[in-house]
Amino acid sequence: MVRQTLLASSFCLAAMAAPALALDETFRTEEAEIRVETLAQGLEHPWGLAFLPDGNFLVTERPGFLRIVTPEGKIGNAIYGVPDVDARGQGGLLDVALDPDFEENRLVYLSYAERGEGPENKNANGTAVARGRLTESMSPQLQDVEVIFRQQPKEPSTLHFGSRLVFDNEGHLFIALGERSKKEFRGQAQDLDSHLGKVVRIRPDGAVPEDNPFIGKEGALPEIWSYGHRNQQGAALHPETGKLWTNEHGPRGGDELNMPEAGRNYGWPVVSYGTEYSGLPVGSGESSAPGMEEPVHYWVPSIGTSGLAFYTGDAVPGWKGNAFVGGLARPGLYRLVLDGEKVTHEEPMLRELGLRIRDVRQGPDGALYLLTDEEDGQILRITKAE
Repeated sequence: MVRQTLLASSFCLAAMAAPALALDETFRTEEAEIRVETLAQGLEHPWGLAFLPDGNFLVTERPGFLRIVTPEGKIGNAIYGVPDVDARGQGGLLDVALDPDFEENRLVYLSYAERGEGPENKNANGTAVARGRLTESMSPQLQDVEVIFRQQPKEPSTLHFGSRLVFDNEGHLFIALGERSKKEFRGQAQDLDSHLGKVVRIRPDGAVPEDNPFIGKEGALPEIWSYGHRNQQGAALHPETGKLWTNEHGPRGGDELNMPEAGRNYGWPVVSYGTEYSGLPVGSGESSAPGMEEPVHYWVPSIGTSGLAFYTGDAVPGWKGNAFVGGLARPGLYRLVLDGEKVTHEEPMLRELGLRIRDVRQGPDGALYLLTDEEDGQILRITKAE
């Protein structure tokens, strides 16, 4: 019944919204003239993107649908077997990742907002991660679906689910989580007996790695890798160091790019480079404090960071070694020039399009792919203009 209602509402929204214009334009950037083209459109608030070995794309839509999209832009039917999601507010079906051994085991990982159980918990929810096996039939399905992680505690909020999924080079799964926003429980980002505002690190089956930093610490959840985060919606491994980098939303200013390390505290909501939406200070009113890590880079005012990719391709040679971040509050794509673990230059791009960029990925072909978070969402492909 829930899925039918969501489907009906999605058709109503599509009928009401003006269709987005397909793009095939060139833009001058600092390093190159680039071509931006619409690969597919008609997706409802797409959130996560993964590249299948056969050349197709696997895309999530926030209302609760997982779809295969062909390189020609054909959008497939919703894949059966996706867990029920709580699609209120910022919730729904969020990120998608393939198992490192996908070609052998066909396992797909999904993060999503999950409701609490029972009438007394009907408004409580939290981020969950499930995995299932994607069949190779003409009408693919997810089979043998199991939940491998549930954020605890569940809280009554429709905000700040975080949700990016990244496998490290050893096959561990990082899950970047939000602190659920509301003042009455966002302070749990500093508590080690809560998953709110954390990066967690688990094995693909949900087990806890023996070298996690809080193993054996009384009162601490062993899945926790780092803490003191706000709302993390971008995550990627650095291609040379193999270290995890994440970005997170600040409140009014103070979006951050971080390099979460084992056991470290990243400050929220004690310190921040931003202020409360009211203009009042956050926490201590300071931007830093002893024992709390400084961000690699921060934004004031906020750009609404979402999606993160390190560029290693050849499609735009001048971008090699740069990082790319999507912007939601200040729509666009942001190119960051790196010197080791420092950001030395930032270039805002595609601001004139006014498109909210939800996800950023480098494709197997070396092109950069973007998801636009719109009712008529698109997959955009960026290459160097000929």
